[in-house]
Amino acid sequence: MSAADSNFITIYDTTLRDGSQGEDILFSVEDKLRITRRLDELGVPFIEGGWPGANPKDDAYFREVRKLSLKNSRVSAFSSTQRAGVAVDKDKVLQGLLKAETGVVTIFGKSWDLHVTDALNISLEENLELIYNSIRYLKSRVDTVFYDAEHFFDGHRANPEYAIKTLLAARDGGADALVLCETNGGRLVDEVTKSTQEALKLGVEIGIHTHNDSGLAVANTLAAVGVGATHIQGTINGVGERCGNSDLTTVIPNIILKMGKKCDIWPKQLTSLTSVSRFVDEMLNRSPRENQPFVGNSAFAHKGGIHVSAVRKNSETYEHIRPQLVGNRQRVLVSEQAGKSNLLAKLSEFGITNLDSHDSRLQTLLSDVKDLESRGYQFDGADASFELRARRALGDVPEFFKLHGFRVIDERRQRNGDGPVVGAEATVKLEVASKIVHLVWEGSGPVDSLHGALCQALEWYYPTINDVKLVDFKVRILSGVGTSARVRVLIEWQDGERRWGTVGVSEHIIAASYDAMVESLNYKLFIDGATPVK
Repeated sequence: MSAADSNFITIYDTTLRDGSQGEDILFSVEDKLRITRRLDELGVPFIEGGWPGANPKDDAYFREVRKLSLKNSRVSAFSSTQRAGVAVDKDKVLQGLLKAETGVVTIFGKSWDLHVTDALNISLEENLELIYNSIRYLKSRVDTVFYDAEHFFDGHRANPEYAIKTLLAARDGGADALVLCETNGGRLVDEVTKSTQEALKLGVEIGIHTHNDSGLAVANTLAAVGVGATHIQGTINGVGERCGNSDLTTVIPNIILKMGKKCDIWPKQLTSLTSVSRFVDEMLNRSPRENQPFVGNSAFAHKGGIHVSAVRKNSETYEHIRPQLVGNRQRVLVSEQAGKSNLLAKLSEFGITNLDSHDSRLQTLLSDVKDLESRGYQFDGADASFELRARRALGDVPEFFKLHGFRVIDERRQRNGDGPVVGAEATVKLEVASKIVHLVWEGSGPVDSLHGALCQALEWYYPTINDVKLVDFKVRILSGVGTSARVRVLIEWQDGERRWGTVGVSEHIIAASYDAMVESLNYKLFIDGATPVK
């Protein structure tokens, strides 16, 4: 066995195992299978599926994953070395690995003498035997065995000679790669660099597995790669125990686009990185991190007028890569900091290109936006609201209906034995097709009842209006004290094909919600190309 080509990097994803140890992260078997498919499409060569025998869910996953026709990935089972005093062929942990029938296994062992003496309560020599015997036994029965040297960097700091001996035991047992684990996440970049360089002297493929407790997981991973590590372990979006693991959505583009390394992920597959990141967040039922490097919604968003002016001329002025390389996109934000360059760039996203910086309508729109934001409006997450205002200023949006008003009655009544019943009743009055429509709708709450009433009032004239569904609802207190404070409501919508955001601001939370809701319905009708009924 010899060291690997230092220019080719092997990606090993452990989202389904190490990532699942993060707080509030709970994958179902179907979630794990769906993520496996997406990682396979991305081109990840190794996917760590879980710990067989640890729980019924992981056992079910290994049974079901055999049925998948994976094109690029091999699934790995994870476990520990044999237990002290138990023969390898009798050890339940090792036998569980073999029953997973993966062809690839990863086992971890102790590299820090503190763990050997205080956690395992065995001699240092016995620990070396556990490592060697476990790997040799597994290597004779499966194609690929990776060894995770747990707490290697802490161990190398405390007792460098012994830490290296644990690696030698794994190497001599036949491990295909020795993965140095920065398990506690506390070591700095220079320490990781020096310890990795020492491990590389063993003449075997060296890997790196880092945690983010000091905010350095990605930096430590890249540092190890910089000196010759060729096997990278991490998770999508950096999920994992405590502060998480090294984020592969940051590591992968850095090693390919910045360090010039090669891996099994091709440029075409790299363009799906953003969608994979958001898919995993969706499986976790959590919102994506907006400012996440490379794949975040704000990663290539520009707000300052000077920045926008420059980036429109040459994107390299404020973008370190082309966002399309990782499947992301450039976004221009419109805010009180906006200049005419922001507006022109934003309008071009909507297909409005017949304006120049001297058009008086542009200055009027800019003044309007700045005035609205001074009163609490925010268009960063409400593109639909901004587009409507822009197009109205240009005379592009027809009037689909006129509003006359609304009323909402909330109700909570006690029902014997079954707890309280909560509901709301909304009344809306609007004009459409020269007729007054006045109706009442009941819902589970004020927003639900208002939405139902508006859709019911309009569906006869505009049938597609019922496709609009509320996806996300955010309320932010802007000014004032207590229940009389001014609030901003940001609502995200979808119709099965598209997603958009609208905003409303008022001292009355229901009024702000109503305004955002009306804008959403107007936007839906506009993008559908609806013709105002007469």
